[in-house]
Amino acid sequence: MGLSNSTVGLNSGIAFFVVPQLLAAQHVSEATIAVITAAAMTSNFWPVVFGPMLDVWFSRRWYATVFAALASILGVVALMNLQHHALLEAALVAGVAAAMLFTTALCGWLSTVCRHEDKNQLSAWVNIAVISGTGVTSVLGGELARHLPDWLAAGLLGALVFLPTAIFLFIPCAGPDKRLVGESFGEFRREVLALLRRREVLLALTLLVSPCSSFALTNLLGGLGGDFHASARVVSLAGGAGAFFPGILGCLLFPIIAKRRPLLFLYLVDGILGSLFTLSLILLPHTPVTFTLALAGEYLFQAFAFSIQVGIMFESIGENNPLAATAFTVLSAATYVPITYMMVADGSGYSIGGIAGSFGMDAAVSIASCVLVGFLLYRLSGNSFHLGVPIPKLHNTLPQED
Repeated sequence: MGLSNSTVGLNSGIAFFVVPQLLAAQHVSEATIAVITAAAMTSNFWPVVFGPMLDVWFSRRWYATVFAALASILGVVALMNLQHHALLEAALVAGVAAAMLFTTALCGWLSTVCRHEDKNQLSAWVNIAVISGTGVTSVLGGELARHLPDWLAAGLLGALVFLPTAIFLFIPCAGPDKRLVGESFGEFRREVLALLRRREVLLALTLLVSPCSSFALTNLLGGLGGDFHASARVVSLAGGAGAFFPGILGCLLFPIIAKRRPLLFLYLVDGILGSLFTLSLILLPHTPVTFTLALAGEYLFQAFAFSIQVGIMFESIGENNPLAATAFTVLSAATYVPITYMMVADGSGYSIGGIAGSFGMDAAVSIASCVLVGFLLYRLSGNSFHLGVPIPKLHNTLPQED
């Protein structure tokens, strides 16, 4: 079930690894590439407006299939228009948005058919799917573009984006939701207001938007290969392998460790340990080996953090929630907030002190936020909120799906 989420990773690999590499090979300026990539990254936020749509009219499986097809087509359009930057940017923005809506529809669906005791496993495999998909297209995309005609390489990569939907045939589906859209939007607003009145959920959202375990350096290291004297091929291979193997390891460790510790506590610990690893990189020489180690370590800690985030979301949504996709959209959108502003902070650190400044900025902000949020949770643990208590589930105020 979790591996059906590979579509998101395959699409991300094209948008954030393959396209920037191909543009750089055409001697497009780094500033232009950064603007195009940043525009695509914003698509992780604004699709939250369409979240309620995923819980009405049709089944979540139908929505997931349609948005996977749309992401696939737009990926082909982007790869075929590298010289037309306006069209390329529009295709990437719409494609990433389609992938975002795909994963929210899918995870809303999976949260309703997965047993509660299996949700940590599901969380791990949902993230493994993203990581492995990103690794596959990061490595394969560049090779296909160098050895095949443009139309054939684009077509194969686009087909790969849609391929994971074949798993849908083996996943139970409850059928379409027959509620009126007006009723759903009204209930959605009431659900959000009820959710935000809960102190426990407010703390969880605070945790998700904080930089405790964002590990935004993974989005910047690809452009710092030259600082470590790494060739373009080394950057490509290290980016693929560095995301794939450590990322999968981090996800597989999550359900094992989560049996012994509360999720919120694990999130803070992961942020502190990962930040100490980031600080240790400052002491190492700027070589391709250090670059590969940095990628592998950052992806390991980030994958573990992402698995915890999805676990928190699944606990919040609960089972058979009629607004599961909507709730997942809101919660998942919150997780992209720290990645975005930490990329800006890390870039500022680089402008001030190079690699050491970027790494030091990332680690210092993360550790400080972990200590602050941890202190807040500790002070409140004597009242009604404990780290070991699962995050309250959303109310099921609407009729269940048939």
